[in-house]
Amino acid sequence: MNILTGNDLKSGAVVWWDGTGWSLYVDDAVDVGDRAEEILAREQSARRVNAAYAISANRDDNGVRPAHIKERVRALGPTVRPDLTLKPKDPAAMNWVI
Repeated sequence: MNILTGNDLKSGAVVWWDGTGWSLYVDDAVDVGDRAEEILAREQSARRVNAAYAISANRDDNGVRPAHIKERVRALGPTVRPDLTLKPKDPAAMNWVI
């Protein structure tokens, strides 16, 4: 599966394309198939996201997992301090986004 990631233009947060907009949570990412370039061009020109690009990922029982370790760290947070990772269902997680 191909998913899109980038950084939110206002906050700098890592975001994932969910089919209609950008989400903080990789599990919301949808497979864009061969439409990546079309979506990226539209979203970057609308100035909603910066430095966006397509990556390979897999969906399993644990959710969406990027194929490359760099993207897994961007998606899930530090590998040495799991207590610092972004918790998708935590209502306070949105408080830090500007």
